[in-house]
Amino acid sequence: MSAIRSIISRSRSHRVVQDATPAAAAAAPNHGMDSSCWANMPQELLREVLLRIEASETSWPPRKSVVACAGVCRSWRHITKDIVRVPELSGKLTFPLSLKQPGPRDILLQCFIKRCRTTQTYYLYLSLTSALADDGKFLLAARKSRRATCTDYIISLDADDMSKASSTYVGKLRSNFLGTRFTVLDGLPPHAGAKLPISLKQVSPRVPAGNYPVAHISYELNMLGSRGPRRMHCVMDGIPASSVEPGGIAPTQTEFGIRKLDASTSFSFLRSKSNLTGDSGPTPGPRKAGLVLKNKSPRWHEHLQCWCLNFHGRVTVASVKNFQLVAAPENGVAGPEHEQIILQFGKVGKDLFTMDYRYPISAFQAFAICLSSFDTKIACE
Repeated sequence: MSAIRSIISRSRSHRVVQDATPAAAAAAPNHGMDSSCWANMPQELLREVLLRIEASETSWPPRKSVVACAGVCRSWRHITKDIVRVPELSGKLTFPLSLKQPGPRDILLQCFIKRCRTTQTYYLYLSLTSALADDGKFLLAARKSRRATCTDYIISLDADDMSKASSTYVGKLRSNFLGTRFTVLDGLPPHAGAKLPISLKQVSPRVPAGNYPVAHISYELNMLGSRGPRRMHCVMDGIPASSVEPGGIAPTQTEFGIRKLDASTSFSFLRSKSNLTGDSGPTPGPRKAGLVLKNKSPRWHEHLQCWCLNFHGRVTVASVKNFQLVAAPENGVAGPEHEQIILQFGKVGKDLFTMDYRYPISAFQAFAICLSSFDTKIACE
């Protein structure tokens, strides 16, 4: 195992975890490992070694060894990707792709958001301990950009690179002028059959970034002013309402597309799983109703004289931004699954907020929904 640890340490300096063009491969010494003894290890032995590493490194930062294994060579990458289970089953975020996949079914995955007022940048971290504030594992960053008629939040894997033409671009959140309606846009098709809006199809094909709507968020007029909680309504495109029911299925991305300005570079970037057995492609038949998320109704606390929600210790500061979202019943009849919190967000410090989410939404979708809470609501307050 010591030799394996050595090769992993050497590969950590090469974070690229996707196939490169022949020219890039010739320029990168690390890709020479494809013809080394490590690449030619017996598949059964290699799988056993990688299984042990994946099982032993269950949390960050040690889990970076699993990511490093995927960067050694092509054969290691394929086996590592096959071994690492999706967050829905493992409850872990390992690769960037994990941020686009639905969270765990049985628990809320605990994260937190740090706000930088100076640069209007928001940073999403995975909580490493049960404490409300720790160093965390960086996941995503978003930067606010005001326009004449709307506001954009550009979401990226790299806090220092917010360009929509970059390979680190994930998507964006766009609001209307009043800050009451928002659209979450994915840079890549979120599921099989996803289509760009007609207005965006006319853009030159040389533009690398797409804008596929994945969610629509609206805020309703708050009749109680600043004393009452905001009323949110989220429509999740592509996620069926049945996904919150026992045995329900939500689309799961299995490839993370890498967009390049160089047109000579092409990648296979998406396959949508219709079930856990790996079947792909859209399911024939009538289109299912989409998942709708709504606020969990708060209760008035007579002693505190305020509206209260039970965040189970994850929120410590009262704020109009705090919310809990549950699934709205499809036919008006609520079951136990409609009482289960899918996303909760709340304040714990001046510029520190917790964000906990679960299946069927992803970390990217949860982050974008929480970003909408930061925006000023001219018509709601």
